[in-house]
Amino acid sequence: MHNLTLYIDCFFNPSPYTTKPSFISSALILMKLAIASLSYFFIVVTLFIIPFFGCCAHAQLSPNFYARTCPSLPTIVRNAMSQAVAREARMGASILRLFFHDCFVNGCDASILLDDTATFTGEKNAFPNQNSVRGFEVIDTIKTRVEAACNATVSCADILALATRDGVVLLGGTSWTVALGRRDARTASQSDANNQLPSPFANLATLISSFAAKGLTASDLTVLSGGHTIGQSQCLLFKTRIYNETNIDPSFATTRKATCPASGGDTNLAPFDITPTRFDNNYYKALVARRGLLHSDQELFNSGSQDALVRTYSNNAAAFSRDFAAAMAKMSAISPLTGTNGEIRKNCRLVN
Repeated sequence: MHNLTLYIDCFFNPSPYTTKPSFISSALILMKLAIASLSYFFIVVTLFIIPFFGCCAHAQLSPNFYARTCPSLPTIVRNAMSQAVAREARMGASILRLFFHDCFVNGCDASILLDDTATFTGEKNAFPNQNSVRGFEVIDTIKTRVEAACNATVSCADILALATRDGVVLLGGTSWTVALGRRDARTASQSDANNQLPSPFANLATLISSFAAKGLTASDLTVLSGGHTIGQSQCLLFKTRIYNETNIDPSFATTRKATCPASGGDTNLAPFDITPTRFDNNYYKALVARRGLLHSDQELFNSGSQDALVRTYSNNAAAFSRDFAAAMAKMSAISPLTGTNGEIRKNCRLVN
């Protein structure tokens, strides 16, 4: 900027011995004042913009977020999940469902992990979660080990995201890169959990709308529903389907009725497909055969917009695995708390 001022001086005053008319002197003064003001403006803007973009860059999720502050994190989570799945293979599916139910209610912020207290109502007793979501003790165990290694550093939200990925991989699924840097919510919403989580009784249009509200496409809906290739469901959630619906294989309905009576037995479990502890594409093969367990499952293959994709996944396990991994990475980024928002909980069940 100083050089520019000298250049203008030389243009208006080529010789120190030349006398300038007064109007040129006035113009020079005004020009110098303008340049000085402009210089100050750029300095101020630069000082503002650099911290701003530095803040925003820091606020973005990154796979290397804890590379320096907690390098042992991936190993701690993976070892704990290996132990949990070895004890009970179903736990991989339970953690996956826990993460899904967290992300779909105001983002992936670990709000689902908060316990109810005398002065706080969490999401655990919302209808879709009550006596249904599980795996909290596994997350507690991981959190305790992480705190011992890296005190007050890693969020419960990030622990849940990593545990979900590792649980799927342990059951034969494809891995994906987990971006980190989420912080934990200080609030939760039972009403939002009741209203925002997709219902197992919903039709295809409602399911597509529910996913669209989270920035997810109909294709995301279909591939993420493939998470039902592992795990089980309670009789209460599929009783109406096996007793009243017609787009169901009769022999399949008969088999399910054996452990899900028309009256009672609401908490009895049945697998979503024939390999409930193996992450494969049998879920989609079941849909094509009209053996979807939940009404919402079969809606994906019921002469609607998702039939072709379901058929593709039923014939191509590699395509399903690849697309599932990509969709999980996308879902994992729903409305995270970053920067100074939220907190790093010391106990995943309680706000600090």
